[in-house]
Amino acid sequence: MTFNVHIRGTEVRFPCEADQNILDAALKAGIEMPYSCRKGVCGNCAGAVSSGEVRCPPAGEVTPAGKHLYCQCLPLGDLEIVPEAWHRVDPRARKTFTVKVFKNTQAAPDVNVLMLRLPAGQRAKFKAGQYLQVALADGSRRSYSMANPPHESDMLQLHIRHVPGGKFTQIVPHLKSGDTLQVELPFGSFELREEATAQMLCVVGGTGFAPVKSVLDDMAKKGIKRPVTLIWGGRDRNGLYLMSAVEKWKKSLPGFTFVSAIEDADDAAALGGFAGRVDEAVRATCASLAGHEVYCCGSPGMVAVVKKVCVQERGLDPHHFFSDVFVPGPAA
Repeated sequence: MTFNVHIRGTEVRFPCEADQNILDAALKAGIEMPYSCRKGVCGNCAGAVSSGEVRCPPAGEVTPAGKHLYCQCLPLGDLEIVPEAWHRVDPRARKTFTVKVFKNTQAAPDVNVLMLRLPAGQRAKFKAGQYLQVALADGSRRSYSMANPPHESDMLQLHIRHVPGGKFTQIVPHLKSGDTLQVELPFGSFELREEATAQMLCVVGGTGFAPVKSVLDDMAKKGIKRPVTLIWGGRDRNGLYLMSAVEKWKKSLPGFTFVSAIEDADDAAALGGFAGRVDEAVRATCASLAGHEVYCCGSPGMVAVVKKVCVQERGLDPHHFFSDVFVPGPAA
């Protein structure tokens, strides 16, 4: 059975099957709303259902009061919804490529930087901060952010953390030049709001650095001049596996400030950074975040606690907290 979903206050309507979640139906119809994990973990797709009934799991900590996670909601009839934001996209813009491994570097004991080359004459269209999906032989998929900026469109750079027991991360260390992978892109709504002029705070943990690298490289290429503070955290100094990019931004981005947040006190002292977690570094670095934009990438727990500090303790407008939550395992 097919139901009708209407975005309140607009003429926009799209079909949604009884066994299809609202987010997937919207994306299929070319309507993009905020989302990241698509697994009910990050809370980015939360929005109101102003009319009609839905079936979805019980609300958790990431679900704001009076709202639902569109990636988990199935319609029980026609609906009227009130998303936080939406815009039209071309569903045909998402492409599948067979890419070749160009270079595979172990950047840290638990991180590989994988450089993939697209077929000759083909280009990947994406926005800085978006991600792709790698298709595995068993039909499952894994999601990884592009770390390269969009103008480097003949190449895809992925930062892949080794997950214990992870199906794809067991394969990655053995990939060699010339090996092929099947990828589809772009996905995700984590991207720079280029029209904004607010000061930016970027808070990342581990390979959450990848999408923010794409964003900052894109800003440098376009000559966007906004004050940016980057807080990059790890358990030890190996977690900050690509400091060469940070050194480049110090020269190419006016008003750029870098803060390392290392939980190992000796490594933190050696780097001259903050000793502790990224949320503690936010408290120590930022007296107020009123009027700022925050871009945060990392594990669900890390993103949740950083958001709490930014919004509840430092006065950030919650609508100006943008996140990409890294959830291991198969893509939704």
